[in-house]
Amino acid sequence: MAFVGKVVFISGASSGIGAATAVEFAKEGANVVINGRNETKLKNIYQQCEEYSKKTLIVKADISKDEEAKAAIEETIKQFGQLDVLVNNAGFSKSGSILDGNLLSSYDSVMATNVRGAVHLTQLATPHLIKSKGNIINVSSVAGSSCPILPQMISYCVSKAALDHFTRCAALELSGLGVRVNAVSPGPVETDFRQNSGLGEGNRNLRANYTPLKRVSDSIEIADLILFSLASDKAKGITGSNYVSDNGYLIK
Repeated sequence: MAFVGKVVFISGASSGIGAATAVEFAKEGANVVINGRNETKLKNIYQQCEEYSKKTLIVKADISKDEEAKAAIEETIKQFGQLDVLVNNAGFSKSGSILDGNLLSSYDSVMATNVRGAVHLTQLATPHLIKSKGNIINVSSVAGSSCPILPQMISYCVSKAALDHFTRCAALELSGLGVRVNAVSPGPVETDFRQNSGLGEGNRNLRANYTPLKRVSDSIEIADLILFSLASDKAKGITGSNYVSDNGYLIK
């Protein structure tokens, strides 16, 4: 197992891509720190991870709040004494557009988690990642490279574009210290993201029609990309990259 003895911190791990990533890291022998705001969901993922991992840690925290983010990393180091992989996955969307007049409210809320939270966790984790020669994976989206299908998603698209460029900037700054930083950009994925963001359940078949492959991905596909294409030591030459897994969404 490729990650035996490694410590992996995953924000937004209570469902969707974050949850699938946590379970897959546990299967590969990692000690997994699962972070999120919904304790009931976190406990469910904890039980799944515990079937495979020696030790799984729940850290309930809202990473958009500075003190909670700081406490989350401190608890990780207190429990394990190291950190090898940081997965910045926490993210959501809030409806808002220019013409609706609520863009700033949407923008401030979305950027606080999707960008500022990831930037802050990166800063907090970096001293420990330097020691372990670890790496960071930012979970972005094809939304960062395209305009929104609905104007109410503008804040989400802007946040992912910002996260993409932060990935490149962080990769450059940390490269000399042996820390790699990369991103993954999923297209449509079957998760509860829409419900959590107040956008409704959505129609899987309808979303599939937006992609040339006529399909919506499952979370485990993105988890596998995170583990084996970016976080693994086999990816030691990859930094500053953004891996797209979108069923062809961006080429349509």
